[in-house]
Amino acid sequence: MAQRTNQSANIADVAIVGAGPYGLSIAAHLAARNVRFRIFGKPMGVWLDHMPRGMKLKSEGFASSLSDPGSTFTLRHYCAQQGISYKDVGEPVHLKTFAAYGLEFQKQFVPSLEEKMVTSVNESEEGFQLTLEDGEKVLARKVVVAVGITHYAYLPPILASLPKGALSHSSAHVHVDGFKDRDVAVVGAGGSALDLAGLLQNAGARVQVIARSSSIRFQTPPDGKKSSFRDRLLNPRTGIGSGMQLYFYANAPHWFRLLPEELRLDRVRKTLGPAPPWFTRQETDGKMPFHLGVEIVSSQMENGRPALQLRDREGNQRTVATEHVIAATGYRVDLERLLFLDGTIRNKIRTTDKAPALSATFESSIPGLYFVGVSSANTFGPLMRFAFGADYTARHIARYLVKPGKVRSRVYAGSENAGTAERA
Repeated sequence: MAQRTNQSANIADVAIVGAGPYGLSIAAHLAARNVRFRIFGKPMGVWLDHMPRGMKLKSEGFASSLSDPGSTFTLRHYCAQQGISYKDVGEPVHLKTFAAYGLEFQKQFVPSLEEKMVTSVNESEEGFQLTLEDGEKVLARKVVVAVGITHYAYLPPILASLPKGALSHSSAHVHVDGFKDRDVAVVGAGGSALDLAGLLQNAGARVQVIARSSSIRFQTPPDGKKSSFRDRLLNPRTGIGSGMQLYFYANAPHWFRLLPEELRLDRVRKTLGPAPPWFTRQETDGKMPFHLGVEIVSSQMENGRPALQLRDREGNQRTVATEHVIAATGYRVDLERLLFLDGTIRNKIRTTDKAPALSATFESSIPGLYFVGVSSANTFGPLMRFAFGADYTARHIARYLVKPGKVRSRVYAGSENAGTAERA
């Protein structure tokens, strides 16, 4: 229900919730357009507080930049200024470097960032009312939700019987030194699983990896050779990988949005599945036990330790005992996990498989409420799961956020959604 407010204080044209690559990039473009906005959150908070120190990015250097209007401050520029070794392709980007680059980007392009968390967003006569962690009320005509993946951390139900002290999600571990001389089982076969397993091993933990995949599909390392014109034409390189299909996803999210809903969801779910980066192979291959091609059929505590019952595809079962289980099981977008959004708002938003269904301008079915980043992937495709998608998003959405509200036709991505005339 819309709340009435009698405040006459300045109303921001746009409020941005989240200060990762997407939120900061959008803010940089709005600042260049002299839009009156406010942005809230810890800069690069997901990268600093929910990813293990020592990790390296899966994306190549050229695909790991934030977006400013003139493309004047890319990761390449930052590394050149700081004397940090950098290559567009073939040299892994350290998390420490990427996070420091993001912080410097914020200082240069978004100095007005307010390092406060938004605790609630409600509708109001003016558009929206945001409540901050210190109790301040903020009015905004439009709100951009640019929160990161940690809201959507997924823990398989089969592990739910384990107590909190024996089970955690991979996003909970920034430092792994506390696992020295302990037994740890990492569940998963993707980049976060193998990255974390390697770091744990190096920290002195006794690691086992458990995965449903029958093999670990490491990415192929770049060969450093200059591609021929034919190769570039038939297997074009993009910021999310190489190939014609990925070229479409990376360069035409506006067309991806027009695909039938069932096809979009299938492509988002299956594209760029678990595939650890090539450089993690040397940290894990042959250095720890791998239980592959197995399913966890039960989990329980035995003698104070987690015990996982595994079953392979032939029906054979065995038990893996450990001291701690880390679920590197990824993220699943679910609008209901965004508890800072008022329940009335969440109930009103049209969804596509639990994610907000969005218009061509990233706007939800509530006029003036926008979603970007991974929250928009079910509409705009796999590109939105990567920092590389921030450039398209920021340039595209900024053009619409500067416009005053007006009545226009809005068609949402979703099989059952029809175009309606509403206030923008």
